[in-house]
Amino acid sequence: MKNIAVFGITGSIGISAVNVVRNHPDKFRIVLASAHSSADKLFHLAAEFSIPQIILTDKTKKDKISNIPPSTKLFWGEENFSELLQSSKCDLVLNAISGSAGLRISMETISHGIDLALANKESLVMAGHLITEKLRHSKSRLLPVDSEHSAIFQAIGSTPLSEVKTLWITASGGPFRKIPLSQFEDISIENALAHPNWKMGRKITIDSATMMNKALEVIEAHWLFQKDFSQIKAVIHPQSVVHSLVEFIDGSLLAQLGVPSMQLPILFALSYPHHLKSELVQTNVFELSELSFHKIEKNRYPLFFFACEVGKIGGLLPTIMNAANEAAIELFLTKKIDFTQINAIVQNVAEKAKNISYPDLETIIDTNREIWKKVITSYRNLI
Repeated sequence: MKNIAVFGITGSIGISAVNVVRNHPDKFRIVLASAHSSADKLFHLAAEFSIPQIILTDKTKKDKISNIPPSTKLFWGEENFSELLQSSKCDLVLNAISGSAGLRISMETISHGIDLALANKESLVMAGHLITEKLRHSKSRLLPVDSEHSAIFQAIGSTPLSEVKTLWITASGGPFRKIPLSQFEDISIENALAHPNWKMGRKITIDSATMMNKALEVIEAHWLFQKDFSQIKAVIHPQSVVHSLVEFIDGSLLAQLGVPSMQLPILFALSYPHHLKSELVQTNVFELSELSFHKIEKNRYPLFFFACEVGKIGGLLPTIMNAANEAAIELFLTKKIDFTQINAIVQNVAEKAKNISYPDLETIIDTNREIWKKVITSYRNLI
């Protein structure tokens, strides 16, 4: 029995993880879980799985809380993460927190020497240099949960990274792969949230539509697999069946395939290094459609190319870019800007920012907060 903590348990990744645990109750036990503000969902899951300790990070909910399960103890705020990680005696942490808010828990997990199943790509985008250094002095194993990085992780296996030539990361292309560019200014929130293949949270779904999500995955792959950006390629694969490919120095290609479902990479991360017998995700090769691959168009996905260049520069700039992007998405979802202005804001902020080559954690967190606030309050001057 493996004891796990699930941070962000009420989000899309968290719920997929819950289903994995529900289907394998003899293998996994949730001993610690967190949510930001979805108290009722958190309490329901705590009751179902008898989770002994839970955390709500939105302290504005304190006076509105009731129905806490009797066998569960509720804590408030991120400041409890470190103490509870230690007292819960968990074997693995699944970081399924959305956006930059997940960075601190990634650092805390590694500091405690606990295995980290990472679904929060922003942790490596913002602080890949810090996490990589901390891992060198920790017992933690970093296990990728994003379907693309899980696919690469599985394809590489025990092969030395020196024998890997190129990482090929696949992208669906989102909902706007074929619409005329002249219609982009008329894209609605509903259009942008209608992903053709995946059911995800609102933020990551918008990132998929702009392809920022894929750029973040390129940066994440750079840190996970210690490959230069010139050795990491992204390609549009509309069917989302091939989750990524690894090209080796002898010219061979290995890919991991499966119907679109986050349950499979989550299951592999939780059960690593084993493939656990499961009926959760089954792929019938006779029912697969034709598999196709296409180049990414720069005029259709300008944010992808810009963000990859920011990733190459590194330092504090990826944090600035990421914060601007998160704020711009919030503005789009509240109907204050249109879809194309997400790209305009991100590029404007990042191009004018002053970079720091090796920022510490507090500088990263403070800068992230400051840039987000600046964009939210002054966005009209950034379009």
